[in-house]
Amino acid sequence: MRKRPGIGAIQKQRLEQERFRDKATEIQDNVFEQMTNQMEKFRANLETFASKHRNEIKKNPTFRRQFQEMCAAIGVDPLASSKGFWSEMLGVGDFYYEIGVQVIEVCLATSPKNGGLITLGELRQRLIKARGSAKHHQEITNDDILRAIKKLKVLGPGFSIISLKGTQDTSDILIRSIPGELNPDHTDVLKVAEAQAFTSVKALKSTLNWDEIRSQQILHELVRDGLAWIDEQSSPKTYWFPSFFKPLSKED
Repeated sequence: MRKRPGIGAIQKQRLEQERFRDKATEIQDNVFEQMTNQMEKFRANLETFASKHRNEIKKNPTFRRQFQEMCAAIGVDPLASSKGFWSEMLGVGDFYYEIGVQVIEVCLATSPKNGGLITLGELRQRLIKARGSAKHHQEITNDDILRAIKKLKVLGPGFSIISLKGTQDTSDILIRSIPGELNPDHTDVLKVAEAQAFTSVKALKSTLNWDEIRSQQILHELVRDGLAWIDEQSSPKTYWFPSFFKPLSKED
């Protein structure tokens, strides 16, 4: 018959377990303190780097994007506030807030035409035109615009970024400036219509393998929301998407 451990052995085992727990807690505290100190050093070095390369960060879009990525890697958000060190040192906060306001203005001006859906490329062209001479404004990139739009989320669900092909290719990105979400069916229709700026029930049935009822329903929803126009004179009817229209001239 196996002998049961005595009270002394049980107490000894409990003491050893408590020592292990205490040691583990001590190690965790030390590691956390070391990591905290390391992060503070990173932040201090980042501020020194920002001070040294201030002009390049402001004027060079590629360098600015790399700086943003470096900040994100250690949990620093230079755009979190329009006040404080980052705004005073670099002006990046004010820069992106300025772009955000201009994005709103462009989207409001074009929404009667495109239903609140605009390509990133057209949005950038209109922003550059609205901002005027490059001598008086920093050059803006697609990355700058997307960062500014993400900051507009604090205003509510009115702005969203839609990637038609699920990639980071900015040529396939749409900006929606009205509340609501496009469901997967809506996005699939946009993908089909993107190349020619229009589609039809027949095209959806062929490309997406949908039945006629589903195709008509989704197209009618897009027309209802102002994202598509119907050309009833064509045979069959075609549904045009003004967000994919190419400007006829630079004055458009």
